[in-house]
Amino acid sequence: MHVTRLELRNLRRFVELRLDPSPGLNLITGDNGAGKTSVLEALHLMAYGRSFRGRVRDGLIRDGDQALEVFVEWQERLAAGADAQTAATAPERTRKAGMRHSGEDWTGRLDGSNVAQLGDLCAALAVVSFEPGSHALITGGGESRRRYLDWGLFHVEQDFLPLWRRYARALKQRNALLKARARDGQLDAWDHELAEAGEPLSRRREQYLEQLQPRFAALLSELAPALGPSRLDYVPGWRRDELPLADALLLARERDLVAGYSSVGPHRADWRIVFGAIPGREALSRGQAKLTALSTLLAQAEHHAAARGDWPVVALDDLASELDRQHQGRVLARLQSSGAQVFITGTEAPNGLDPTTQLRRFHVEHGVISG
Repeated sequence: MHVTRLELRNLRRFVELRLDPSPGLNLITGDNGAGKTSVLEALHLMAYGRSFRGRVRDGLIRDGDQALEVFVEWQERLAAGADAQTAATAPERTRKAGMRHSGEDWTGRLDGSNVAQLGDLCAALAVVSFEPGSHALITGGGESRRRYLDWGLFHVEQDFLPLWRRYARALKQRNALLKARARDGQLDAWDHELAEAGEPLSRRREQYLEQLQPRFAALLSELAPALGPSRLDYVPGWRRDELPLADALLLARERDLVAGYSSVGPHRADWRIVFGAIPGREALSRGQAKLTALSTLLAQAEHHAAARGDWPVVALDDLASELDRQHQGRVLARLQSSGAQVFITGTEAPNGLDPTTQLRRFHVEHGVISG
């Protein structure tokens, strides 16, 4: 998968911008505050429905404008998702997606048709982003780690999105009934629906984490060997080894009626990393947290490539300030050998670039990009 054209309008300081990137490595340089990160934000917005720096209405739209627009055209393997070995040699197809976002409302189009669900638009383009806030994947709350699992499953299992939506709908209905102090009969029906969707949702997440384990362990061992052997553990959100979700919901009902929300289930799930050389994530330095987060993201990208026969787009924001020279070289060597399309921003070129690598340089200055 590689982006062939990126256009954005009214995003941050850009009135209008068009980028025609290389299918290999793309380097976007410029002074601090020039707008380099905004280019990656546009890609991230199309792939996730939000910026990695906050909500659309919190400064993403250019001052004085009503909405931003992003358009992306990319190439992907026609057979991707069916069989990885077949997909790797399949012909490519061109896809197009566009979004207009006012901060409150959005409209989108995918391959010439209107899109009703934001998830359908985001599931089309796969982008893995590493940026200065990515360490929160390790040190922050469980919501970002649940999104990490769900994003991966959206892209490698075609029937996961309907399952996720079914669970989200049931959870919304149950929470509304809890706030309204509904009768047991009404809650019984939604408890059943929540359990019917929640049990397979939880199993999918755990199986996905298990599939990531060997890739993550290898990457972390290479990038941060001082942390020792590592293991990813899934935390389901209820005592799944003791009772099924339907029973857990029933046992928690009185407490949930008082609280007004559902206290158990996959929406409370999490995952943790067990390190061989330190007691837990609280003992990580900021640098170690960044390397751990990068290992999880690259493991996800590698798993996507193995499952789909097509690498996701990889976006690395301000890589030189996030990693030292040695780690920059290791990461770049791994990505350059993969054949993935990579976008890197920085005030200058990162260390460790192979001079023979296909590279396209862009420079951002005064709201204009050249290259």
